[in-house]
Amino acid sequence: MTSNAKVLFAGRSHTTGGPDGATRSSDGFVDLKLPEPHPAAENLFASAWSACYLGAVELVAAGRKIKLAGHPSVDTEIDLNHAGGTTFFLKARMTVSVPGVDRAVAQEIADAAHGVCPYSKAVHGNIEVTTTVV
Repeated sequence: MTSNAKVLFAGRSHTTGGPDGATRSSDGFVDLKLPEPHPAAENLFASAWSACYLGAVELVAAGRKIKLAGHPSVDTEIDLNHAGGTTFFLKARMTVSVPGVDRAVAQEIADAAHGVCPYSKAVHGNIEVTTTVV
């Protein structure tokens, strides 16, 4: 991290637990009831990571001067796994579509996007991630 980094966006939320649990972002954009913490946590993580990752896909394509025929998309699955006792871990599968781009080039873009996306960087080495281009 550099000391001269500029904050571009900040997300803030308040989350409560229990049968009346909920989460609400400070701007009201996210306002959800969470009576069960799972799979809500995995769904929210998949959604947030996907949104960030798509921005990275578009940034990588633009940086390589690759014109996209349409908007890319990604289906993200987050699995919560239990290995016994208090050992829990996540696994992720991302299925990426980059319309109008050769599959090999789309794979290069998808792979490079993980090096740009802050969520991908945050989980690197901590979560098994499988990325498939369709």
